[in-house]
Amino acid sequence: MTIWAQDIAHVERTNRLYTMFGLGAGEILIILVIAFLLFGPKQLPEVGRQVGKAFKGFKDAAEDLRKTVEPELNMIQQEVKMAEQDFQASMKETEEDITAATNQTEDKSSNQPHQI
Repeated sequence: MTIWAQDIAHVERTNRLYTMFGLGAGEILIILVIAFLLFGPKQLPEVGRQVGKAFKGFKDAAEDLRKTVEPELNMIQQEVKMAEQDFQASMKETEEDITAATNQTEDKSSNQPHQI
């Protein structure tokens, strides 16, 4: 890895550390101040808990969906791979049959005497 590439990788890692959901520290701070002004100090912890529960529920649902869909996708990929292999085998067999038929035709025509 070149020095230039290492610098870019370092900057990307650093940027990822200071962002959350694609938001920088400034944007997150503004959102927190607005939330504090809207809900006040008494309701803010409860709102935070509810938002946290909602995110956890969404994350759990996404994980369940992934666990359900992933095996199906793997099975479909295997079936597609098997169909591709069958198709390639059929193409090769057909090519060999055509080559054999062409060779037989050429052999027959070369064995017959030419008429003048």
